[in-house]
Amino acid sequence: MEMQDISPEGEEKKDEGAGEPMLKTDNEEEEQQDRYAKLENPTENIYSEAFIGGSPEKTREKTRADSQKKGKARLYRLACVILTVICLVLLLVVIILSAKLQTGSPACTDREKPAEKGAKTCSFDQCQALFPNVQLQYLGCRQCADGWLTFGRSCFYLSTFRKSWDESQRNCSSRGGSLAVISSPDIQSFLTMKGNMKYWIGLRQNGPTWRWVNNTVLGQSYWGDYMSDGDCGILNSEGPSGKNWMKASCQASAYFICQLWTQER
Repeated sequence: MEMQDISPEGEEKKDEGAGEPMLKTDNEEEEQQDRYAKLENPTENIYSEAFIGGSPEKTREKTRADSQKKGKARLYRLACVILTVICLVLLLVVIILSAKLQTGSPACTDREKPAEKGAKTCSFDQCQALFPNVQLQYLGCRQCADGWLTFGRSCFYLSTFRKSWDESQRNCSSRGGSLAVISSPDIQSFLTMKGNMKYWIGLRQNGPTWRWVNNTVLGQSYWGDYMSDGDCGILNSEGPSGKNWMKASCQASAYFICQLWTQER
């Protein structure tokens, strides 16, 4: 009886020893399942570790700043290209103008060529008579001062104030000239056209003879139909150029015309 009682206890011990491996296996499976669960359901810490350099907002701001820098760099490159093209164009223009200045103008070169053999030429006075309007633009190597009119080889000044004949002559002398001497129909027509008043001219009666201020005896004259009394000559620009001279007292006040010769007559 005692032995039978003991044997069941021994069997229970064997059963207990046989059940321990089963428990260990179950525990290992549970641990593996926990590991898989952790991998399948990552925590928020993983995402936080992915943004080590900063938060998502900072990353977006950095990206936006980089794109702006790239856009500015493109604009700078475009501006540099445009400025380079403009500089090249200006350089080309300067080169072309320099080449033209060095070669000279063909028109000026043709003017400097001597006259061909057999070609007709004219003197200064003849050319002035043929082309009076053109000759007014030239005066040899000297030009008239401001306020003076250019005609042929002379400069003329039409006063805007009145004086006697002697005072007018002194005023013209102080300017380097004298009262006008009308020695050709062209000068007569020119002064008549430019004036709009009655002007003293360099003509004065000395006894029975009329003389110019340069002591030349009067040759061709342009006296008007109405002859007044006086010893000094006046050009009335309001009358026709062929007949607009009149006599007046030398002490009377009138406007005057000065003449300055640029070359010897």
